[in-house]
Amino acid sequence: MIERRRLGGSTLEVSALGLGCMSMSGAYGPGDDAQSIAVIHRALDLGVNFLDSSDMYGWGHNETLLGQALRGRRERAVVVTKFGNMRKPDGTPGVDGRPEWVPQACDASLKRLGVDVIDLYYQHRVDPKVPIEDTVGAMSRLVEAGKVRFLGLSEAAPATVRRAQKVHPLAAVQMEYSLLYRVEAEQTLPTLRELGISLVAYSPLGRSLLTGQVHKLADLPADDRRRQHPRFEETNLQRNVEFVKKVEQFAREKGCTPGQLVLAWLLAQGGDVVPIPGTKRRDRLEENVGAAAVQLSADEVKRISDAVPTGAASGLRYPEPQMKAVFI
Repeated sequence: MIERRRLGGSTLEVSALGLGCMSMSGAYGPGDDAQSIAVIHRALDLGVNFLDSSDMYGWGHNETLLGQALRGRRERAVVVTKFGNMRKPDGTPGVDGRPEWVPQACDASLKRLGVDVIDLYYQHRVDPKVPIEDTVGAMSRLVEAGKVRFLGLSEAAPATVRRAQKVHPLAAVQMEYSLLYRVEAEQTLPTLRELGISLVAYSPLGRSLLTGQVHKLADLPADDRRRQHPRFEETNLQRNVEFVKKVEQFAREKGCTPGQLVLAWLLAQGGDVVPIPGTKRRDRLEENVGAAAVQLSADEVKRISDAVPTGAASGLRYPEPQMKAVFI
């Protein structure tokens, strides 16, 4: 059975590796609901209980799908979802952290998930127009009402985390964190450790770059959202692949896959770090879970870190407009 890790000061005991569910709702090409539900069931059978969704993944589809998968299995899962990302009337992305929106968003998520309580509820993106104290204050009232058990933030900078923590304790902060993209996560970790908050690492495989499966743009489907991401722009991709080749060499030495190596590297960063690799495929899920058995010595962790130094990645984490919404 996969190791459990306690999230911050909460009572949530989650699998050391979670399952990100975003790709099941069309983010990287079409999903297959029956296949996705089977993947969630397989995850639970493997001891992966930390299931990460959001109201924006497929604009409600993902929560509905997760709810279907959990029928009769609710007690085996730590149900996680997020609110705050929305579409403006003109179709462009926006953020809504208004206190009056928080309970509406939560009620809608509860209904789609078909559950009485959400175990961990994140603000998906910080709303720069609304004081974080106001948003987290409204989130804390969800805890008081018994609709949510614990709170978290996603892509919040250290100063924002400190302000939020004074209003209500946070169990976790979610950040993009991988061997290739780790600048902001490493800047945030000292604050989280001081405050006793866990870091949940999303995109821990660099949106598949670190698995060694993507060496050129043609390796991505034509309708894949990653084609808009700067890290996959042809010149950036070729530079990043040079780092991936180093990862592949380390993986050969350890007798594991590149993806397992970088997940093991993250697990070795501390018991307060929980990666949530996403997939809609059973074989990838099983490969990712296998990372829990890969043991790295302190020297190996350092060698891997040095081979792909902090800040070495080519290309921003998101397209330029979206970068304005992260780490604030």
